[in-house]
Amino acid sequence: MYLSIMKGLPTLLLLCSTALLCSAAPAVEPVTCSEDGGAAAARMAAHHIDEKHDHGYKFKLSEIKGNKVEKVDDGCEIELQLDLMETTCHNINPKHFEDCMIRGETQRAVMANCSVRINVINGDAKVRNYHCDTRQVKTDSEMVSICTDCPNLISLHDPEGMKSVKEAVQRVNENTTNQNYFILKDVGRIKIGWTMTGMNYWAEIALVESHCRMGSRILPEACKPLCPDRARHALCHSSYSKSKGLMSVECDYYPPMNSTALGDGEREPICRHHGGRGPPDHDGPGGRGPPDRDGPRGRGPPDSDGPRGRGPPDHDGPGGRGPPPPTGGDDGGPPPPADGGPPDQERQRHRAQFHRLHCHGSDAAIHPICPWPRPEPRPEPRGPRLNPREEA
Repeated sequence: MYLSIMKGLPTLLLLCSTALLCSAAPAVEPVTCSEDGGAAAARMAAHHIDEKHDHGYKFKLSEIKGNKVEKVDDGCEIELQLDLMETTCHNINPKHFEDCMIRGETQRAVMANCSVRINVINGDAKVRNYHCDTRQVKTDSEMVSICTDCPNLISLHDPEGMKSVKEAVQRVNENTTNQNYFILKDVGRIKIGWTMTGMNYWAEIALVESHCRMGSRILPEACKPLCPDRARHALCHSSYSKSKGLMSVECDYYPPMNSTALGDGEREPICRHHGGRGPPDHDGPGGRGPPDRDGPRGRGPPDSDGPRGRGPPDHDGPGGRGPPPPTGGDDGGPPPPADGGPPDQERQRHRAQFHRLHCHGSDAAIHPICPWPRPEPRPEPRGPRLNPREEA
């Protein structure tokens, strides 16, 4: 059934969430130095992590693994060991992270083991720092024993996967009901698996509205995003067949936080570049967001990856479907192409549009929680200064 639906969806499907309403998130309890105050401290830490996590998917608290309280003058220092689970809410989703659904095991669940330090001085609690180890809950080999036909996560930089992403963005910009072009903000995840049509790719991508008007001569790839509070965002699920190309794209749209109309002759404000961020780089080891919104009946999009072309089935049963045989190990990376892969310039073409994030992850298929506070960027090295005669 799923395959027949996907094959019958060659055109863009758009789900517009235009009536998102605010919902008040439960207040965070005061953090104290008592031994039984671990729950309040853990919830405060989860809120802080959510505020600072600006790419990929939201995480929510799963379990408190450790709570150590050390009394100091005028307060205490709290050290927490927390398990957080990735949800199906992308970072652009205005829904409060505590109301988001955690991915199921067959959806390739992702977890983060976090160490958090909190200082409490004169009753004032502040997060001092945290560091998280983000990984898939199950390796590819472990998943085979649970679900032999479930698609695998592959690198967010996979050339064929990025080709599917590029075509999906182009399809979205063919939708003439949009006033402005949308550009890629974030590649959330890419899955690969076998179906009756051959090798299929399922991608989840976050888009942001740009300054460029629909139909302008500017290539969408060259457009800049609107200011974060002025831009619409979209989370799109695409299906792509290696033999037939792009099969479908379906998007959930989120309205801007600031919908104030511009005055006569007034132009959109110019903000620091915040969009166009692609997947995090994976070449080494290991202010508050939008208002909280929630609820069914038009008050927020569903969290599921389920039907209507929004992702691959978790288990398609027999018949040769599911992921290809693992050839690249259990790190979630893609198998090497049979022809040795595309040339370097092709890989760079897909990656050139992205900007580096602030941290690296050991798994190229997922977005890690970056440590906080983030290290200061290293200054660019300066070359030897020439004397005036040499400069002339």
